[in-house]
Amino acid sequence: MTPPRPGLRKSPQQERSKHMVDRIVAAGRQVVVEHGYERATTNRVAEAAGISPGSLYQYFPNKEAVLAAVIDAYSAEIAEQLTAVVTERLDRPPLELMRASYEGLLEILEGNREYVRLMARELPRARVAPHVDQLERRLSELVGAYLTVSRPTDRVRPAVSAWLLVRMVEHLCVQWVLEEPDFSRETLVDELVHLSAAHLAPT
Repeated sequence: MTPPRPGLRKSPQQERSKHMVDRIVAAGRQVVVEHGYERATTNRVAEAAGISPGSLYQYFPNKEAVLAAVIDAYSAEIAEQLTAVVTERLDRPPLELMRASYEGLLEILEGNREYVRLMARELPRARVAPHVDQLERRLSELVGAYLTVSRPTDRVRPAVSAWLLVRMVEHLCVQWVLEEPDFSRETLVDELVHLSAAHLAPT
C-alpha cells in the first residue's frame, strides 16, 4: 500500500482520487499566488478546484495541509528547473557557464515571481528552510564538482567556492526579482559574472 503523502487524510489509490488531489493542489497554488498565504482559505481552494469544501476535506484535514502540499509541489518543480539550469551547462568554460546559468536562473525566478515573494516574505522560515537548504546543497555539489574538474585557478577550493558562489548569486537574484531595482537583468548578470570571476581569479 502506498504511504500517504504528508498532510493527506488518506493516500489516493485510484486514478480518480489521484486526479482529485492534483486538482486540489493546483487550485491551492492558484489561490496562494492570487491571494497570498494568509488569505488563502479552504473555501477559496475548493471554489478554484470546482468542488465542494466537503470533497476537499475528504483528502485534506485543513488549510495548512493543503498549503503544505502546494509549497512542497511548487518547491520541487522550481528546484528541478534551477538544478537543470546548471546541469545542462556543465560542459562550458567557467565564464560561459556563469553567464548562461545566471541568465537561466533569473528567467526562472522572474517567471515565478509570486512564488519567490511567497517563499521569501510570507512563509515562516521553518517552512521554507528545508526546501532552500536542499536546493543550495544540490547546487553546491554540482558547482563544486565542476570546479574540481575545471580548476580555473590554483587558489580555488572547490567546496568553499561553490558554497560562496551559490549563496551569493541566489540571494542577489532573489532580491533583484523582489525589489525590481532600476537596472536591467543584463546589468545584474554582468555584475554577477564580474564578482564570480574576481573570486575565482588568481591572486
